[in-house]
Amino acid sequence: MRGSTPVLLAIDTSTRTVGVALYDGHQVLSESVWTSSDHHTIELAPAITDLLAHSHVDIRSLCGIGVALGPGSFTGLRIGLALAKGIALVQHIPLIGIPTLDILAIAQEAMDIPMAAVLRAGRGKLAVGWYQLGADENENLTWQNNLTIEILTPMDLSQRIQSPTLICGELTEEERRLFIRKRKNVILASPASCLRRPSFLAELAWNRYLNGKLDDPGTITPHYLHYNDPIPG
Repeated sequence: MRGSTPVLLAIDTSTRTVGVALYDGHQVLSESVWTSSDHHTIELAPAITDLLAHSHVDIRSLCGIGVALGPGSFTGLRIGLALAKGIALVQHIPLIGIPTLDILAIAQEAMDIPMAAVLRAGRGKLAVGWYQLGADENENLTWQNNLTIEILTPMDLSQRIQSPTLICGELTEEERRLFIRKRKNVILASPASCLRRPSFLAELAWNRYLNGKLDDPGTITPHYLHYNDPIPG
């Protein structure tokens, strides 16, 4: 069993797309992503147990937990954060909350155009976060959000885009066809690039872990989806 190398566990239950990963700062040790039919309660803990077993990682060797904070569904986020808090408190390890749309953004190719990252919001709508390419504190180019999330229909989003824009995230076949019609202004990320991989969540959380930017398990809260437009991100 791994015991000397610090390992971070990542958990994302923001939507029906659920993911868990293990990361040691050098490589992704294991990763699992699946679509849950709102069975997060019975699927998440066994998935983490299997992940640890397959990677020969003792839960006592975890150095921290990265957890997606939303926006997302009430049930999914509540279950994921509750389990993350429980493990963090029992193992006395830090918890790092990451905005869910940032997990999508980090996976996208750097482009000098705006980006809309989207999640399913229910009622036929999308939660949309807007990003621009900018420099971080280390002068590295990265996607940066404008801290506002909007709830839009796919048609509203399509009509909003009047200049070249990258779109990534959870899109149905019909929605992809809608955006493809705007060939001059919409660049669609591939379906593989639109998958929220927990390994990217792990990288974001690891960087915050190294910089000591940790969250208090007792006070950290998720960002549930609301249907007023816009809402704070």
